[in-house]
Amino acid sequence: MLRIGHGYDIHRIVPNRRMVLGGVEFPVDYGLEGHSDADALTHAICDALLGAAGLQDIGHFFPNTDPAYRNIDSQLLLQRVVGELRQRGWSIVNIDSSLIAEKPKIYPRIAEMKAAIAASAGLAPEQIGIKATTNEGVGEIGKGVAIAAHAVALIEKA
Repeated sequence: MLRIGHGYDIHRIVPNRRMVLGGVEFPVDYGLEGHSDADALTHAICDALLGAAGLQDIGHFFPNTDPAYRNIDSQLLLQRVVGELRQRGWSIVNIDSSLIAEKPKIYPRIAEMKAAIAASAGLAPEQIGIKATTNEGVGEIGKGVAIAAHAVALIEKA
């Protein structure tokens, strides 16, 4: 049995915070606002996986009201999501995603992000797709004040 899930996340850009996307830190003086490390790409991937399995979203499993998740590395959240799927007999076939940002430059770091996500999900980097695009100056993302990510995941019953 195959199942597909979709995930979406968006975070506002704020000064003086680490910028982490796909488990990779970018050397800039701004980051994403959020309770955890605010890794929008990894959060979208988590929601895609959870949705494919028919489970509740990332906020249910890791509520932003719980101090245990304050500034947590989102790769740890992804590892836990993968564990939830495995406990229910699911395995991941592949993950595909799009990161929408005016800044920072994403493309040069895609291989690193694929490797980090693959390691956390127990996959080969070839099973991870990451595309980077801008919002062509439109809306909050286009103005460079937010970053968003979409992800889809294909899972199968093991």
